[in-house]
Amino acid sequence: MTNFTDNGNQETFENLVCSTSANELHAMWFIAAVNTFLSIAAFLGNFLILVALLKETSLHPPSKLLYTCLATTDLCVGVILQPGFVILLISVIKGGKEFCYHILISSYVLGVIIFGVSLSTLTAISVDRLLALLLRLRYRQVVTLKRSRVVVALLLLLHIFVGTMYFWVHFIFLYYGYVQITICILISGFSYVKIYLTLRRHRAQIRNRGQQGQLYGGWTQPNVAVYRKTVSSSLWIQLTLVACYIPYGIHTALIAKYGLSSSIVLGGRFVSTFVYLNSTLNPFLYCWKIKEVRQAVKDTIRQFSCFSS
Repeated sequence: MTNFTDNGNQETFENLVCSTSANELHAMWFIAAVNTFLSIAAFLGNFLILVALLKETSLHPPSKLLYTCLATTDLCVGVILQPGFVILLISVIKGGKEFCYHILISSYVLGVIIFGVSLSTLTAISVDRLLALLLRLRYRQVVTLKRSRVVVALLLLLHIFVGTMYFWVHFIFLYYGYVQITICILISGFSYVKIYLTLRRHRAQIRNRGQQGQLYGGWTQPNVAVYRKTVSSSLWIQLTLVACYIPYGIHTALIAKYGLSSSIVLGGRFVSTFVYLNSTLNPFLYCWKIKEVRQAVKDTIRQFSCFSS
C-alpha cells in the first residue's frame, strides 16, 4: 500500500495500523472493551429484531425484507466485524504484526461487503417509501416481494465483487466506498425531500378544498398517518447512520490533508467504534419507531423467559 510519513519516517499503512506505542496501550484496551460490549449488544439486539420480523405479518413483505436485510447486516457486524476488530486490537497490543496484517485485510474485505450492503439497503428503504407515496394504490402491484429479493441479491453480489477487487484492482476497492457513500446519501436525501414536499402539497390541497376524508390519489387521512410513521422510522435510522459516520468522514478528511501518523491511526480506532455503534443502536430504533416490531420483540422476550423458567 501507499507509504506515508510519520515523524519524518516512512512507514506503510499496515505497519502504522498494526503497531502502537506504550502510552497508547490503555486507550487500546479501552477501545477493545467497549467494542466487546457493543458486539454482544449488537448480536442480541439484532437477533431479537430478526425473530420479531419473522413473526410480524402486518408489514408489507418487500418492506419487511429490506428491514430483515438491514438487521442481518447489523447482526453480521456484531458477530463478524466487531470481534475481528477486537482481535486486531489485541494482536496490536501483543505485537503480533503478521497476524494483524491478515485480520486487517479480512476486515477490509468483509467490511466493504457488509457495510456496503447495509448502506445500500437503507437507501433502498428510502426509495421504497418514496415509491409508496408516488405510486399510491399501484404500489403493491409494482413493488413486489420477488422484485425486492432480486434487488437485495444484486446488492449482495455487487459488494462481493467489489470486495474481491482488493486482490485484483486495488484502486476500485479504495475509492468505491467514498463514491457509494456520496451516491447513497444523495439518493436518500432526494427521496426524503421529495416525500416532505409531496406531503406538504397534499396538506395544502386538503386545507384549500376543505376535505377531511379523501386525500389526493385515493389516500385517506388514516393512510397518511400510517405512512408518516413508516417514513419517520426509516428517516431516524438514516439520520442515526449519518451521525455515526460523521466522525469517520472527519477522520478521512484529516488523513487526506495531513497524511497518516500514529495519533491519527489511534483516532481511527475511536471513530471505527462509532461506525460499529450504529449496528447496536438500530434495534432500539426499530423498537421505538415501529410499534409492530416492538410488540413482537416483547412477545419474543416473554417466550424466552418462560422457556428458561
